[in-house]
Formats: sequence, structure tokens, C-alpha cells
Amino acid sequence: MKTIKGPGIFLAQFMDDNAPFNSLENCCRWAASLGFKGVQIPTWDGRCMDLKLAAESKTYADELMGIVKAAGLEITELSTHLQGQLVAVNPALSDQFDGFAPVELRGNYQARTEWAIQQLKYASKASQNLGLNAHATFSGALMWHNVYPWPQRKAGQVEDTFKELARRWTPILDVFEEAGVDLCYEIHPGEDLHDGITFEKFLKATGNHKRANILYDPSHLLLQQINYLDYIDIYHEHIKMFHVKDAEFNPTGRSGVYGGYQEWIDRPGRFRSLGDGQVNFKAIFSKLAQYDFPGWAVLEWECCLKNQIDGAREGAEFIGRNIIKVSERSFDDFAK
Repeated sequence: MKTIKGPGIFLAQFMDDNAPFNSLENCCRWAASLGFKGVQIPTWDGRCMDLKLAAESKTYADELMGIVKAAGLEITELSTHLQGQLVAVNPALSDQFDGFAPVELRGNYQARTEWAIQQLKYASKASQNLGLNAHATFSGALMWHNVYPWPQRKAGQVEDTFKELARRWTPILDVFEEAGVDLCYEIHPGEDLHDGITFEKFLKATGNHKRANILYDPSHLLLQQINYLDYIDIYHEHIKMFHVKDAEFNPTGRSGVYGGYQEWIDRPGRFRSLGDGQVNFKAIFSKLAQYDFPGWAVLEWECCLKNQIDGAREGAEFIGRNIIKVSERSFDDFAK
């Protein structure tokens, strides 16, 4: 069995123009001071890295690794969540996502999509240059607006959508196969891959592509009222990345899963700092250890109440307490 690596921290929600969050070097020193052992890097943030250069220059990739290692850390994975979103956007909702693209591409759907696809291809090579074996992204969404079937969906609409999603993603998955890197889709409301059934539909549409895998985040499953422990039992062979994020769901007589268009702090379903929500992490870490999860336990901070500094400090301690150092012998060996 493998001992899960960690704690790691996803830097996306922490990057800022003020120290210590204004550069990769400063962020790494800060993270190391809290007890983190790895950082997951958002590739769209120029304060962290230049994705194209990391793909094209092994020297630059080695320099990035040097910055992280100098702080006593490792790079856990790279992330293209924002670029992945732009691979598949319903044209009717295009304007909402323009902010994820460079200014010069905004308003140009086709050019923006092509840019996003190229970004993913850069990410495969950059991951390879950095010696990484998994990468985080979003699937994008062509039909999320139809998640609740009213009016009824057109015959064949779901099948056609997943064929189109696979058409866009399969060439990218092929590039990740060439690089020897797993592409892990965060299962997330707002994406076409938002639960187990939709992941299965996508996997089938790609011809069961071996590089199509899962970033497991139990908070998104809890907020959909999915059994997040059964999810591990069902999909453990595809779970190659893990965001450690807590949440709570407290429905009322006024609002439930859909949230009533309220702000996060007023929704029945809310993200919380680790240990402040309802997710059973002891059971999660046990199941992941049981199934030889090969990756990192990475904190993603998205709490609507607690500040990020306290959330990170407590999160490092929380993950450290929950990682199970697996046994190297059977408990009943003495009786042989």
C-alpha cells in the first residue's frame, strides 16, 4: 500500500499582488512555514509561471522546480481550470467566461477556444518537463444549463453533447498520452462532468481514453447530495488527484441544493475550512489508502467565513493528522 503524499496546497485562491502571495518564491516560503510539503500551481497566473515557456524550455522548467525545492517543497501538479473551462462553453453563455481569456481574444469565441486547447497542450508538455504524472482541469460545459430537464430535452441532445465534448477533448487527451500524464477533470457543478454518470458518459464518448481521469473533491459531491464515499469505491481506479475541501449542507424550508441565487454565505450548501464542515475525512483518507491512491492530498481553500491565512494554517495541520501512514506488515503476522 502507498502512503498519501501531503499536505499540499493549491495556490490559486492565495495569489495576490501583496507579499507573500505575489510570487511563486514567496508563496512557497510561506507555505513551507505552515508545514505544507507541496504546491499545486495555477498556470494562468503569471506571478506563478509562464506555461508556454515551461512547455518549450526544459531549462525554465528546471528553474521553476529549483524555486520550489529551495523552499523545501515539491510541485504536486499544474492546474488549467480556467483554460479547460474555455475548451467547451455554450455560445449562449460565452460572455460570462470572457474574463478567463487574454484581453485580445475576448468576444472571439473560435479564437478563444483554440487558445484554450493550445494551453492544455502546453500543460501536457510542461507537466512532462516538470516530471509530473497528473494534471488538473475542468471539462467545460455545453449543456449545464439543461441540468434540470424543463422543458424536456430534445431527443439525442445528451448523446450529441457528449460526442461534441469528446471531439474537443480527445485530441488533447492524446497529447497527454504522449506526455505520459493523466488529465484529471474536477467533478464540479457548472461543468458537464459534475457527477459519476456524466464522467461515465464522457469516458465512453472518448473510447474509454486511458488518460481521462478524475480530480476528487468531496465538497462538490456533498453539495449535490452524492454519496462521496461510495464514489471512491466506484471510481477509485480513475481518481488520480485529490482536493481536500470541506462543505456543509443544511437545507431549509426556503432553499436547498439550488441555493435560491443567494450569496455563498446564505446558501444551504456552503464550502467551509477543513474541519468546520460535514465531510467525513477520516473515512475518505481510509478509503484512499485502501485503494492505493497514488497522489497528493492538496488543500483547496474556499471558505465563505474563515480567512484564508487561518484556513491554510489549520488545513496543513488537518491534512497531516488525517494522512494514514500505511502499515508495512499485517497485524496478525505474529501468528504465522
